[in-house]
Amino acid sequence: QVQLVESGGGFVRPGGSLKLSCAATGSISPTYRLGWYRQTPGKERELVAVGRGGGGYEYADFAKGRFTISRDNALNKVSLQMNSLKPEDTAVYICYARSVLRQVDYWGQGTQVTVAS
Repeated sequence: QVQLVESGGGFVRPGGSLKLSCAATGSISPTYRLGWYRQTPGKERELVAVGRGGGGYEYADFAKGRFTISRDNALNKVSLQMNSLKPEDTAVYICYARSVLRQVDYWGQGTQVTVAS
């Protein structure tokens, strides 16, 4: 069973930075997709950035140029460096893993990020 535990959320002023981290435990391999979604009340969960199982990363348009995802397969960790944060980035950020082979998704509990003056 895969478990995902996030850390690093919090409060930041507009223009500030935060770094989120996610530690994955259980049977996870480099072939998994591993990354981040976010969710705000009344909206669907949306992709922020993800590391592909075969290498490489995908970013949502709003994240390009401001957010950087990094994945450490040896430690089963994924991080999200968020810079130039905006109030509209306020959301619960959720760590995500997907076994492409078994078509199974795993989700963390989420960590709150609040960007406000």
